[in-house]
Amino acid sequence: MASLKTIAQNKKAHHDYFIEESYEAGIELFGTEVKSIRQGRVNLKDSWCSIVAGEIFVNGMHISPYEQGNIFNRDPMRVRKLLMHKKEINRLYGIVKQTGYSLIPISLYFKDSRVKMQIGLCKGKKLYDKREDMAKRAAKRDIERAVKQQNR
Repeated sequence: MASLKTIAQNKKAHHDYFIEESYEAGIELFGTEVKSIRQGRVNLKDSWCSIVAGEIFVNGMHISPYEQGNIFNRDPMRVRKLLMHKKEINRLYGIVKQTGYSLIPISLYFKDSRVKMQIGLCKGKKLYDKREDMAKRAAKRDIERAVKQQNR
């Protein structure tokens, strides 16, 4: 069984989008980037995925330069290629082009010794959807607080 160790999560994705499906993809990295990721110095906050010429790329993902990397460090914001089967990429391309979905990185994790990215096929939330989610969360918190008070 493969061991999973989460490195970074995109919490903003859950707030801004309805996540319909999720996919696992490998990511093409250089050695110093992997070392920096092992230190947890990665940010997925404003990242998104694009499909160009049958290949899928992640844009806007920030991996901080590795301290001991000197000349081998790459641009922290460079566009990185994701590794998926051609069939999956073509299916996602069709969905994204037709129905207005977006591909958003949800999390970055180690699966054994390899860095993997979970990508979500997402549909954007409207402002009233976000307000509804916040109201539900607040109500749940209030109920838990009341139950805790009751049990004292």
